[in-house]
Amino acid sequence: MKIDPNSPADLSAQIAKAIHDAIMSGALPVDERLPSEAELAEQFAVSRPTVREALKRLAAQSLIRTQRGATGGAFVNRLRFEDAYAQQITTSTLLLSMNDVSFATACEARYALERACAPLSAQRRTPDHLATMRAECFRQSQPGLTDEAFCASDVAFHRALVDGAGNPVLSYQLAGAVEAMQPLMNMITFTARSRERIVALHTDIADAVEAQDGAATAAALTALEAETQMLAQSVFEARAGKTK
Repeated sequence: MKIDPNSPADLSAQIAKAIHDAIMSGALPVDERLPSEAELAEQFAVSRPTVREALKRLAAQSLIRTQRGATGGAFVNRLRFEDAYAQQITTSTLLLSMNDVSFATACEARYALERACAPLSAQRRTPDHLATMRAECFRQSQPGLTDEAFCASDVAFHRALVDGAGNPVLSYQLAGAVEAMQPLMNMITFTARSRERIVALHTDIADAVEAQDGAATAAALTALEAETQMLAQSVFEARAGKTK
């Protein structure tokens, strides 16, 4: 593992990346004990506080864990999919906000991915997943629910559907699609949507999942996508009319 002392990049960031790359490549396997702070400082020719900052960066990414005691130190962590959700969501949010991705394109991608979960979720969902979907439908129908709370409930509903597929790889991939794209969609369409219509479509999805009918679940998601695209189009047209 090496760094470039002449690089303008922060030294602690370079060290963190070097260790990160070693973990990702398998050079540092799971549960491997990292060299001590003193050893790393000598290896990279930096101060111990610089090494300590690098280790903090890695711990924040859940790539390492620290243990106290005679047998303690920093160890390569076994990263779980759940631990990486936040990074996936952050990355997806940044990509959507920093690139010229149209609402229609984002919506198309999100529902295409979610429909891939439909048959699996219909077959594998647990009673808890279904109960969450039903509870969120009930919550969304309550009068006085704020737009922020409705959006959070919307996300929770779709996360239960996705997680019901029982596939952690799909759940990880869709974490960004649901938790980054759904708030974006709600932000654009909330002024035009009918909550009653959304609840009805969500109920159709939950009914299909309860019946273990994958095709009906996918069809209900397609209907929800069409409703979302139509609402967005009406919002964009209204905005365009105001600017003329």
